[in-house]
Amino acid sequence: MMRPLASLFLACCLTAPAVVTAGSESEQTLFNLARPTDVVQVSGKDAYLPELTAESTPEGEVLRRVVFNPAPEPSLRLTPQQGSWDWSKAGAVSLRIQNGMDWALTLLVSLESADGKVLSGSVGLPSGPAQTLLLPLHAVSPRAQGMRAGPPMPLNLDGRRLFLVTTLEGDLDPARVVSLTLSLSRPDVPQSLLLSRLGLRADDGLQAAYQGIVDRYGQYSRGGWPEKVSGDEQLQASARQERAQLDQWLAKPAQLDRFGGFLQGPAFPAKGFFHTTKQEGRWYLVTPEGHPFYSLGVNTVSSDNHRTYVEGREAMFQALPGADDPLAVFYGASDSRHGNAAGEGRGFDHGRWYDFYRANLYRAYGQSCTPAPAQSSAAPAGAATALATTAPPPCEPQAYDAQRWRSHTLDRLQAWGFNTLGNWSDLALGAERRMPYTIPLLILGDYASIPTGHDWWGSMPDPFDPRFAMAAERAIAIATRDHRDDPWLIGYFADNELSWAAPGVDPRSRYALAYGTLRLTTDVPAKRAFLKQLRDKYRNQQGLSAAWGIDLPAWELMEDPGFEAPLPSPEHPAIEEDLQRFQQLFAETYFKTVADSLKWHAPNHLLLGGRFAISTPEAVAACARYCDVLSFNFYTREPQQGYDFAALRQLDKPVLVGEFGFGSRDRGPFWGGLQELYKEEERGPAYARFLERALAETSIVGVHWFQYLDQPVTGRLLDGENGHLGLVGVTDRPFGGFVQAVRQANLQVGKTLLPAAPQGQGGTAGGGKGEAAPPPAAMPAR
Repeated sequence: MMRPLASLFLACCLTAPAVVTAGSESEQTLFNLARPTDVVQVSGKDAYLPELTAESTPEGEVLRRVVFNPAPEPSLRLTPQQGSWDWSKAGAVSLRIQNGMDWALTLLVSLESADGKVLSGSVGLPSGPAQTLLLPLHAVSPRAQGMRAGPPMPLNLDGRRLFLVTTLEGDLDPARVVSLTLSLSRPDVPQSLLLSRLGLRADDGLQAAYQGIVDRYGQYSRGGWPEKVSGDEQLQASARQERAQLDQWLAKPAQLDRFGGFLQGPAFPAKGFFHTTKQEGRWYLVTPEGHPFYSLGVNTVSSDNHRTYVEGREAMFQALPGADDPLAVFYGASDSRHGNAAGEGRGFDHGRWYDFYRANLYRAYGQSCTPAPAQSSAAPAGAATALATTAPPPCEPQAYDAQRWRSHTLDRLQAWGFNTLGNWSDLALGAERRMPYTIPLLILGDYASIPTGHDWWGSMPDPFDPRFAMAAERAIAIATRDHRDDPWLIGYFADNELSWAAPGVDPRSRYALAYGTLRLTTDVPAKRAFLKQLRDKYRNQQGLSAAWGIDLPAWELMEDPGFEAPLPSPEHPAIEEDLQRFQQLFAETYFKTVADSLKWHAPNHLLLGGRFAISTPEAVAACARYCDVLSFNFYTREPQQGYDFAALRQLDKPVLVGEFGFGSRDRGPFWGGLQELYKEEERGPAYARFLERALAETSIVGVHWFQYLDQPVTGRLLDGENGHLGLVGVTDRPFGGFVQAVRQANLQVGKTLLPAAPQGQGGTAGGGKGEAAPPPAAMPAR
């Protein structure tokens, strides 16, 4: 029998609760939805009670079912019959809840106080038995704990399933709470929840949720997965097993030149350095020896990318080494307070850090060491000489065996079918002359900048500022100094993910760079350049007023800070034309400055574009004019979902996918990345599908995976990202199923790219260990 929720009242204590202490008696029940009486009102919008009475779950618990109908936002709202609830002495609200479906539901929760303040968040509620939902009575975020995403829920604590809502935004007056609302967003079919006790908890649950979440290996302590390590012997055994597998894979010959180019492909001029060419409608990268090359790269191939801050949050770690422990050599200190949007709201962003990855390399492969310093003059005469003749010199522990790591990592990448060291990778790997590499041009300086509203890595550099040109010259001179004659270097990226626009498709976002420039003072060179462009076109304020449909009494008013230009309109098309003209001038000035400097310092290497994460047509067109390659960072299921390739084909430039990736939350780190999948087993097919679709696009000359190593469970130093995105985990164990799928997809590239190649001769693994290797046609893959 259906019963409207608007007619149901429930019992509740309306007075302030007694002081509740932490521990086993830390919760106080206010009322039970399974046994309604007559004090608290429950109202439903597009929701109903299907039965008059509660029901028993298979576990023997009594709960009340609520059904949410298909609607924009069906909701259940609990309110006091009169007045408000005083929860000022509590830390969190608790609600006994069970997902009534066989699949996860995204539950929206909100608390409102009498002053109109709202605290809200969303919960990915899994299917399964009942659990206790905890809503802290204040805003919370994993970022405040120093990481992008919080630990998975539910948390099993003392035999109970607790689901702490780790992200709540807004504000609340806990002394005057007037409602608690549960909602679903646009369900396609009726969905149900089962509810019972609503209560208060003394603490907010954060300590229990985050305490001891990292074990001594840097792994998530509460989860389990096939590659998880429980002891040093297991770590060492898995390293030996992997070595045998790598030797087997690398022993197979591959028809590649020493740079990874396809010997069976079309022949191009050998220019001694990487270059691009177009043949029969397809763009190619070409190796220094003149063979077609499809860049299969990996970003951030580095051994120092798993450092995480421990200072101030030591309770999150179960076993940090003491000062006398040999593993204490892996401590360090940094400061990541950069002021960009990427660090907004983040706690634990400076101080002492620990490097779990290098500590695990030490455990698995042993240490690198150097002879100890000579003994002091206070030592007995001849003691040092005697020691040298009777025993090896004492060893001072080093961070790890860097040469062994480089050799092993390059073996891995080649065995897995990769051929390029992508952005942010250790330049010492490129110096091994086994695999082509790329370098970022990071232009830092005290030049002016323009906020666009995106600004994740900072505001846009002002290319009209002479200080920008000087900073670019300095950065490019340093970056190219030791590489200008290296044929293994493919080229340079022009900075990374600049804020060419703001997120969104509205005009304010699309032209955020132009609008942001006009709001600034005339001390900013970009604003002066924009005003000059407008004055050259319109001569005076009367001409501009007529074209833009505004009343501008004096030209000087545009020079004031905070000037707000009108939105584009069909009645005044000149507005949009002028915004586009300025953004085109801005982008051309930027890319020309970088290209001219690089051409001077490194004339033999490619300029690989701007690694666009957000862009405008003006920026992309300017990049195509001045760069050798267009580069985009696509976090989509396929490249074609990241940009309009029909528009790119009009620019007639090769395209490199500088980043793509797929993550999940079932291998330790808590964040699934920008393109999250439900489980680890989906990552391999997703990789293969992306590569297949990239090969179908004739302008794409390569794709680079982000990244080599998983991010730390508790967040990387830079910005707290803590995603399972890697080919390899923190214990240096590859994710076997994923790596197998990636290798299989990579080895098919030659057959797809070069359909005329003989069967079995289109692989991409191998490539030798440097210029001293045998001739390409006869050389083995290792």
